[in-house]
Amino acid sequence: MFEGQSVSLSCEEDDSSAGWTLSRNTSEEEKSKCGDGWGNPAGSSCNISGMDPLDSGVYWCESTEGATSNSINITVTGGPVILQSPVLPVMEGEDLTLHCKTKKSSTLPAGFYKDGSFIRTEPAGHMTIHHVSRSDEGLYKCNISKEVDPPLQNLKWLFSLIQSKMFYFLLPPASLTVSPSSSQLFEDKSVSLSCEEEDSSAGWTLRRNTTRRKMSQCGAGWGRPAVSSCIIGLTVSWDSGVYWCESREGATSNSINITVTGGPVILQSPVLPVTEGEDLTLYCKTKTSSNLPAGFYKDGSFIRTEPAGHMTIHHVSRSDEGLYKCLISSVGESPPSWVSVTGEEVTFDFRRNDLSVSTVTAPPTKAEEGLDDDIITTVTTEHHF
Repeated sequence: MFEGQSVSLSCEEDDSSAGWTLSRNTSEEEKSKCGDGWGNPAGSSCNISGMDPLDSGVYWCESTEGATSNSINITVTGGPVILQSPVLPVMEGEDLTLHCKTKKSSTLPAGFYKDGSFIRTEPAGHMTIHHVSRSDEGLYKCNISKEVDPPLQNLKWLFSLIQSKMFYFLLPPASLTVSPSSSQLFEDKSVSLSCEEEDSSAGWTLRRNTTRRKMSQCGAGWGRPAVSSCIIGLTVSWDSGVYWCESREGATSNSINITVTGGPVILQSPVLPVTEGEDLTLYCKTKTSSNLPAGFYKDGSFIRTEPAGHMTIHHVSRSDEGLYKCLISSVGESPPSWVSVTGEEVTFDFRRNDLSVSTVTAPPTKAEEGLDDDIITTVTTEHHF
């Protein structure tokens, strides 16, 4: 987005009682909510007037119980050119159009590049890729003669086969994985985080945001860095936070929320979404045992007690998505964890839940349209899959 534009971010929610609000993380400040010095909150939305480069960062929705949505990266530039690309999923076989824009015009001749190689020049400033396929994945940018290059835009496609339908998702060029694969960990345990990458030359590193420190890199007071991975030898409660991979160019992966507890019980649940139709098993564990009788809860309501401490949900559906926790009598209760389910109704999901963050930029006012140096703004349509 250009500096000075207005933007609206909305949490599309199934459960309005969850109290979803917009949060963000930028290079200038740690996690903050809409209304805390930036943006104007309106229900489950947030309006930002007059965007500034300092507004560049990661935005997401968060409920009152701590569940989070997918995250979206927004870049605000004071430069003369932007590449407008979609933030929501595009289905395989559909057409994709990229727009190269200046502040005054969106129809100037522009050259388009993929992975550093020139594709072609388009006389009207927009390039359409018909019937997108796997071969169209890559790093795109554009150039308008006598103008400088815009920020690079990642158009990374992840191939997936879901219910005999082929989809491509807009996802970053690296994926963050965690071992052990659990969103909750006990203190004094070891955890390994890895950036699974296709381009090793991008120089991916692990970063995190906690209540104590913002956007710190593995090795800077926490963790032991290895090639595209990070090992935390002994976890402590303040290791709880949001983790992601970041390249030298500033591209980011999916983000993962990790909770480290000093309590007696954890709920071991997947950190990645479960595909509709698969089986999901949740484990209620103490530090010394994983087979004690445990009660399981979803969205605050009791489900059932399992004598062996683990509960399997067969053939999960969208209705199984929610906030889960467990309780072991005479021992304690686990923190809650959000379990996400994906299926035919696909969303832009960075491994959390189906709550999507959509952005809509405001059109220029009549006063702005009359100025020579007006800012040309556009409306980004919300796509639902």
